Amino acid sequence: MPLIYPPSDFEDNRTLLKEFCERHNKFDQRIVLITSGGTTVPLEHNTVRFVDNFSAGTRGAASAEYFLEHEYNVIFMHRLKSLEPFTRHFNGQKFMDMLELNDRGPNTTITVKPDSVDVLAPILASYKAAQEGGRILYINFTSVSDYFWLLRAACECLAAYGPRALLYLAAAVSDFYVPSNQLPVHKLQSGAGVPNINLQLVPKLLAPLVSLWVPHAYVVSFKLETDESILIPKSRESLNKYKHKLVIGNMLQTRRSKVVFVTLDSSYELGLSREQMLNGMEIDDTIVSNVVLNHTDFLQNHKY
Repeated sequence: MPLIYPPSDFEDNRTLLKEFCERHNKFDQRIVLITSGGTTVPLEHNTVRFVDNFSAGTRGAASAEYFLEHEYNVIFMHRLKSLEPFTRHFNGQKFMDMLELNDRGPNTTITVKPDSVDVLAPILASYKAAQEGGRILYINFTSVSDYFWLLRAACECLAAYGPRALLYLAAAVSDFYVPSNQLPVHKLQSGAGVPNINLQLVPKLLAPLVSLWVPHAYVVSFKLETDESILIPKSRESLNKYKHKLVIGNMLQTRRSKVVFVTLDSSYELGLSREQMLNGMEIDDTIVSNVVLNHTDFLQNHKY
């Protein structure tokens, strides 16, 4: 896939990644790169139209909060305007409904409604702790090309961490793209008739990532399917092909309540009951706790 043009803010983001990784690269500190949200496939160079997918970044945003709780430093590489840690809890009108406007002329104030304080306070406290400690870095992308440029730059910085680096590749990366040399410069015009768009397969960068870019890191990928009979076989096929450590498989219909952890020689299911979900538990908490345990075992057995 020809990635000729980096994102316009690529050098700024590469500097941020480098500074963040160097600041936290101490002997006992772990770091996780979380990729989150979908990627667009532009249909024009001056992009008006594009191919997209449904991912809102729910898993990545929630997981970032839980990794922070487990004392990881977090690079949150996400699709622009997808869900983010902490603010994800107040999407839409929820946040505005929690506020009270006290209009007193020049002394107008805004306060949190008393019945919302218990909801907002712990989330705000966690957010402030992560920000004040400089423990989370937000990097955003839009297109599949942007994503690959930034992923490569992040891996360059993470290589120095060796096995303390964890890659949690939860982004829904497009499987198809239109080559740059086949894109029209300007907006596709409906008056020209139905366009003939030829999609090509996006090269899989997981193989060089695992073998060359961060060869000592603990790499986790995700597999989403709609046919349960192929979920584990496809996950294991991916492990055999790319040689990473873990695939977390989930079905489209049950992804919020159940996942399966797949390694080369074993698989086990994690799930929440209906009662647990009604009580506000998230499957992402359980996922992250289990990934951390796997990463800990990997560190203890890794020769570096």
